[in-house]
Amino acid sequence: MATRTLARPNWIGGSFAVAWLLIILLPVYLMVRAALESRAAYTSGGPLAPPTEFTLENFGLSFELGFGHYLLNAAIITVGTVAIVLVLVPPLAYAIVRSRSRGVKTVFRLLLIGLAIPAQVVVIPLYYLINSIGLYDSLLGVILPTAAFVIPLTTLILTGSMREINNELYEAISMDGAGPIRTFFTLVVPLSRGGIATIIVYSALNAWNGFLLPLILTRSPEVMVATVGLSSFRQQYSVNIPGLMSAVILTIIPIFVVYLFARRSLVAGLMGVGGK
Repeated sequence: MATRTLARPNWIGGSFAVAWLLIILLPVYLMVRAALESRAAYTSGGPLAPPTEFTLENFGLSFELGFGHYLLNAAIITVGTVAIVLVLVPPLAYAIVRSRSRGVKTVFRLLLIGLAIPAQVVVIPLYYLINSIGLYDSLLGVILPTAAFVIPLTTLILTGSMREINNELYEAISMDGAGPIRTFFTLVVPLSRGGIATIIVYSALNAWNGFLLPLILTRSPEVMVATVGLSSFRQQYSVNIPGLMSAVILTIIPIFVVYLFARRSLVAGLMGVGGK
């Protein structure tokens, strides 16, 4: 009979893993604890003291100061950016994978060049462009450049995902009389759901966490987003740490929920398996 060998526990590795987990969780605990305490209790006890009370008044204060409107603006920019990416990137990636046209290959090379151009380099000409077409200080004026900056990488991600689809499947659906459009919607999109989930999460993260473009391309409080609003809160209410931490948590929760529901497809898309 074959004898089973038991793996010896790696106590050193486990200890380092636990220590690293504590290091990661400590700031999260301090942030949540501060947000759920009153300003007086937080000031008297200090950041490392055990919690003494539970209150949601800090979140109510954040909404009273207009942070709910900043979150709504950020959500509109995020949804608009993701919508543009979903309309443009999947067909573009499909054309890059299946087309042998020199023009399509040239477009793909230009997109790859766009990966090397950070927003900081073109922010001044971008400001003049958005201002000249009348979109300055508007949500659309932030959505369009945000989508433009995420399209190159999302196209690259989805192209890699679509390349994993077996050519035999294309041949089989072609023998059934399917044209390019039907092939795209009935074959490519379902088998690329992992890559599509990846570009959705990536686009949403960039749009929701964007700071430079909303800061430069907007001016009035009516179109201010959460990241810029946090900077304003930090300047005006720096002594109110619990109130500031509640605003930070409100900023984190939406994108955390998106990742929570899309994490499996996100990992599959990053591994390049196309969700198969």
